[in-house]
Amino acid sequence: MKRRTRWSLTAVLSALLLSGLVLLPPELRGLSFMLRAAGLHGTAAEALARFDTGPFTVSDLSVPTRHGPVRARLYQPAERRGRLIMLTSGVHAAGIDEPRLVKLAGDLATGGHPVLTPEPPDLLRYEITPRLTDVIEDAALWALGQPALVPEGKLDLFGISFSGGLSVVAAGRPSLRDRVAAVLSFGGHGELSRVLSFLCTGVQSDGVRRKPHDYGVVVILLSAAERLVPPEQVEPLRKGVRTFLRASHLTLVDGKQAAATFEEARKQEAELPEPAATLLHLVNTRDVAALGTRLLPLVKDFAGDPSLSPERSPAPHAPVYLLHGVDDSVIPAIESTLLARALEPFTRVHLRATPLITHAEMDREVDALEALRLVRFWSGLLGE
Repeated sequence: MKRRTRWSLTAVLSALLLSGLVLLPPELRGLSFMLRAAGLHGTAAEALARFDTGPFTVSDLSVPTRHGPVRARLYQPAERRGRLIMLTSGVHAAGIDEPRLVKLAGDLATGGHPVLTPEPPDLLRYEITPRLTDVIEDAALWALGQPALVPEGKLDLFGISFSGGLSVVAAGRPSLRDRVAAVLSFGGHGELSRVLSFLCTGVQSDGVRRKPHDYGVVVILLSAAERLVPPEQVEPLRKGVRTFLRASHLTLVDGKQAAATFEEARKQEAELPEPAATLLHLVNTRDVAALGTRLLPLVKDFAGDPSLSPERSPAPHAPVYLLHGVDDSVIPAIESTLLARALEPFTRVHLRATPLITHAEMDREVDALEALRLVRFWSGLLGE
């Protein structure tokens, strides 16, 4: 098997310069953003990461929506160089405080783009509901009503993970269709029930088998709990599942606290009656196969609302950028491929499936040619 050479972004840049390839300012901005996003250090990398950048301020806001006010955060560059980007996170209890979201927003803002990060409450509860699309739409409409934020009359919608597909849906709604300049779905979906079926079975829509991440099927259980247990057990079960998810996130930052939180989830399991106790046990033991078998019959009903799937909703007029990790085990990369096919008759689509990304995260080691492709993807998006 041919061995693939993998370089750091700094080495990639050196190779590009030595090859005589000329990077135009838009591509330099894309490279600068990638260097910031990867968090690389070293004189050359840091100098390029600062290309065409400046300071920004951060302020918290309350944004009105049809489902009530939601918390939001505005990253405002001192010198504006681009349109407002509304960036919506994936499913995570930390919401707009999630460190990776905060960093991404800051990386965009230091490049001159104002960034608004709304916090749909259902995302905090790990629930995927039609309310999410409504909140994305309403938050964008609120921003469009602020001339100081959107002097051009248009904004960009960026969504991460499941919010990627939902941002595409929102951009296609009549209220926003002519007021969105570009849409980014970063590791997002095209058809929700197709993703949920994969998470339950480990089989993609093209027949390819891939081990699904336990995180995804657990999120399905949260939303489907009321269909599996008696009413009085729904919230106690959800509490235990959220404890497990919180522990899983803590493994990234604090192993000791994560272990204590996993133990808390096991204690909650012991206090539950059946059938909730068995379901939480499957979560705590990461038995994806057994949990998937119980959840699969509910998938079509749970994911039936068209507002949850861009392939079943009106297409945006704005160009759509689809970025996906080829080995994504939460939302398979084929979702972006199928979504691109569905959207191409209606709008311009830019698809980039790359091994440099896991699930909506950029890795630090890169392949030279693939890095250049990713630079051009971001350059096109940020310069749209």
